[in-house]
Amino acid sequence: MLQIIFVFLGFSPFLSAQIPSNDTTAYYDALNNLWPVINRSTPLPLGGFDSLRPAFFSSGLEDDTVLWQTLNTYVPVGRLEFKNNEFSCHWPGFPKRTDDFNLAIIAIHKEKSNNPALRKAASALNIPVIYIFFGKPVPNRNETLRSRFTFIINKEDTPWAQSLSAQLIFGGTQCEDTYNRVHAVQPDHQSSKDCQRFSFAPPSVMGMDADLMEDSIAAIVQDGLAHHAFPGAQVLVAKNGVIVYHKAFGFHTDQQKRPVQLTDIYDIASVTKISSGLAALMRWHGEGEFELDAPLKKYYPNAKGNKKELTYRNILAHNARLRPWIPYWQNTLKGNGRYPWSRKRDPMRINDYDFRRHTFERDSSENFPIYITDDLWQHRDYKAKMMKAIMKSPLNEEGGYRYSGLFFYLLPELVAQKSGMDFETYLQQTFYQPLGAYTLGYNPLKRFNLDQIIPTERDTFFRMTQIHGHVHDEGAAMMDGVSCNAGLFTNAYDLAKLQLMYLYYGKYGGQQFIAEESLKEFTRCQFPEADNRRGLGFDKPLLEYDADKSSVAEAASKNSFGHSGYTGTFTWADPDSGLLFIFLSNRVYPSRTNKGVYTLNIRPRIHTVLYEAMKKNKKS
Repeated sequence: MLQIIFVFLGFSPFLSAQIPSNDTTAYYDALNNLWPVINRSTPLPLGGFDSLRPAFFSSGLEDDTVLWQTLNTYVPVGRLEFKNNEFSCHWPGFPKRTDDFNLAIIAIHKEKSNNPALRKAASALNIPVIYIFFGKPVPNRNETLRSRFTFIINKEDTPWAQSLSAQLIFGGTQCEDTYNRVHAVQPDHQSSKDCQRFSFAPPSVMGMDADLMEDSIAAIVQDGLAHHAFPGAQVLVAKNGVIVYHKAFGFHTDQQKRPVQLTDIYDIASVTKISSGLAALMRWHGEGEFELDAPLKKYYPNAKGNKKELTYRNILAHNARLRPWIPYWQNTLKGNGRYPWSRKRDPMRINDYDFRRHTFERDSSENFPIYITDDLWQHRDYKAKMMKAIMKSPLNEEGGYRYSGLFFYLLPELVAQKSGMDFETYLQQTFYQPLGAYTLGYNPLKRFNLDQIIPTERDTFFRMTQIHGHVHDEGAAMMDGVSCNAGLFTNAYDLAKLQLMYLYYGKYGGQQFIAEESLKEFTRCQFPEADNRRGLGFDKPLLEYDADKSSVAEAASKNSFGHSGYTGTFTWADPDSGLLFIFLSNRVYPSRTNKGVYTLNIRPRIHTVLYEAMKKNKKS
């Protein structure tokens, strides 16, 4: 059955920022003039993000950027071309995507475009079609049309009119339905649990001081750029599910050739720990299929020796006496560590190392299929040796808190065995695609062009090359890029979708992904009596605040949680205030010895500004 939604709104000029402006009056004018007339058979918001493949076409518009950008924050949107009375689709930002579209969004400037062939072709599409008419039309009272169409009428021709109409389609802006009249709900009247999906609004709409945020965040990030703490960054701030700030700063590298875009993709390093396999454990816990106090061997049959009786609660809280890490790549060396593959030794070539048998070779083959660099390919069986090394590693003599990534190397295999699915497939089908988090995933070069991905370190001790498009973490690289310790890539938008689901205690987009009580248990401090601040997988505020040691603002509540990443990434959610803060950077470029993001306290300084912005606006 053909489903068509008409959206009427005004034309607006190009604006580079995703949030059109901090003009609260303009925002409320557009919001109050949003007038949808909902067809009962075509309810808003659109759902089914795991299978939704929308494509966009515009005719007669001087610039469709605001609408185009806002639509793309929810799901990847293809670009339609109309030639020879037919539509064809390509996927900007997803160049390796080949599937066809199953929803058409057609924007037409009512006064500048009259194309009967376009209308005929669109009507002939055997898929849902959303028409967006720019201008100020009068609602059609024809009952036959009303039975087929959903109208979204916006008399405004401002940037916020475009943004809000796109938000309404995908559930960012909520509606209260009455007969033939749907009122948009002001976001400051909704709580976290009311939010379908994130929306956009000026900071003051959500009770935050816009001027303080604008000036202070920019000043702090510029301080980091000036001191070469990182080449560039993305900063995203949301309050009760409403994105009130999202800016990109700087460049991909210190060469300053490519500015950071809002949609660029970062290696999020240890933020992977809370963004991958941990979600599966929380989901199963809520379903009664995972016991936190069970021994490791219950769900991981390969557990042996001194590891098999360790409980998941202790392991996930970094309270199980596990060693922090194992230098897997160093265990492949033998002798003096030099291998005469090249007649003239080049210190910048990994091939000059002397490796043990069945570890690395210069060229790929059936036995050496795992990519490390263009000149280095790993033996197919070496991942199993890494898992054995974890089982054989000694435990720390003393108990208590000690951060460790070892279990997170085992977790992909555990999830695959318990789910009966490939680990990546399970994450994509269960979490990422239903959330609309399409950039969130491993090995991004399988889906994206290199210039969309932010480079990390110039490795001078193992891979001897610029790391770009491949995971920075050496252990994750030796696991073919797929680990729960590190390995995920994403942009701030898609990371926000997952973290907002956590902030709402498992609910996002009208779907309960994880039981509320399970998320509360995992984000609770587990062993404060042992001077351990950690939750289960999640980081927590210090038990006693210390400005020199804290990664978060002093004002962050004890219920808040998040994680940081070695590459300079950070996410933190506070259920008490509804605040979400995401900072993405590549501080390890050009070298991991660069500690500027820490010594300058970039992330806690920004975090502090956000709480001050909420407090100041309340006083005013």
